[in-house]
Amino acid sequence: MAEEITKAELGSSSSSTTKSKSLWPSLLRWIPTSTDHIIDAEKRLLSSLKTPYVQEQVNIGSGPPGSKVRWFRSASNEPRFINTVTFDSKVDSPTLVMVHGYGASQGFFFRNFDALASRFRVIAIDQLGWGGSSRPDFTCKSTEETEAWFIDSFEEWRKAKNLSNFILLGHSFGGYVAAKYALKHPEHVQHLILVGPAGFSSESDGKSEWLIRFRATWKGAVLNHLWESNFTPQKIVRGIGPWGPDLVRKYTSARFGSHSTGDVLTEQESQLLTDYVYHTLAAKASGELCLKYIFAFGAFARLPLLQSSQGVNPKIQQHNKIPPVAEWKVPTTFIYGFQDWMNYQGAQEARTQMEAGHFVFIDNPSGFHKAVLYACRRFLVPDPDSESLPGGLTSA
Repeated sequence: MAEEITKAELGSSSSSTTKSKSLWPSLLRWIPTSTDHIIDAEKRLLSSLKTPYVQEQVNIGSGPPGSKVRWFRSASNEPRFINTVTFDSKVDSPTLVMVHGYGASQGFFFRNFDALASRFRVIAIDQLGWGGSSRPDFTCKSTEETEAWFIDSFEEWRKAKNLSNFILLGHSFGGYVAAKYALKHPEHVQHLILVGPAGFSSESDGKSEWLIRFRATWKGAVLNHLWESNFTPQKIVRGIGPWGPDLVRKYTSARFGSHSTGDVLTEQESQLLTDYVYHTLAAKASGELCLKYIFAFGAFARLPLLQSSQGVNPKIQQHNKIPPVAEWKVPTTFIYGFQDWMNYQGAQEARTQMEAGHFVFIDNPSGFHKAVLYACRRFLVPDPDSESLPGGLTSA
């Protein structure tokens, strides 16, 4: 079901579960990447970690059991795999499963693995269609099918790993998937940690008035058309071919340099992250094509995660399939950076904020670690009620 690759094997060429490299040298191809390139870039990015880990390709089969639909209406019934890394931990440590956001992969948590692995059994995945996981043809035609693509594949991964009673952490779009999974399978999730989660705002919110005005402009009309045509940022990276790596380098240098607090990325970290990000973005389009089905233009959820029944028209709530607060059965912590562009006001539960941007775990890793440990204090200390909110964090 899974092939294991330890840190000691970093010098090996690649996992046997990945496809063989193209006969064409990378420099002679328009898009110089492949699945092997992604796994190799991941190994280089994680090579500086002190905690031993195992990388594996977890077999999730060709589709949900009992369903005639493969992942999802794929032309092939070949088995699919979820790229997974599991870090060594102390005996009886609580399990923490980490899910990345849109346009990212599990390697984005590279600055957090060592610190969190000292207290948890950390497992991080690439969602189906992302990173080093299988990338089936994306054939979903609705929001419901698209959600099932991610939720059902995650559930098959959980079964293959024989996990239960774990802490589930999701960032941005990964927070949306994690929350939807917890709503469907609350019996498996001990605690839910949503880091700058998407999906708590809808176009019916009062704050979407700016979007309506912007759509009325010619620029807004063009951008909205591109969105509804499923034009993704990754298509730009692929479209410019061999110039893609340079574009990604400019993005990572600008994005993760301007928002970082405390320990900024070293030159080596920046280079390794840039290389990793490029290969994950430039690879075959798959999971990225979920965008227009999950969100309307402006990142407003088509099926919002949670909305209080108070002040919401019951017909609208039923039509949009918005789960009421009463259905939220899993204890949940929200974590946001102060400069996070994601609208935290849509989340009706308590939240923790710190000085950082949307990628708070890269921008402010020490603050992020404090927030996660505080959120999980009932699993880590004998008297959790005696723990006070760490400095540098704000609870609201």
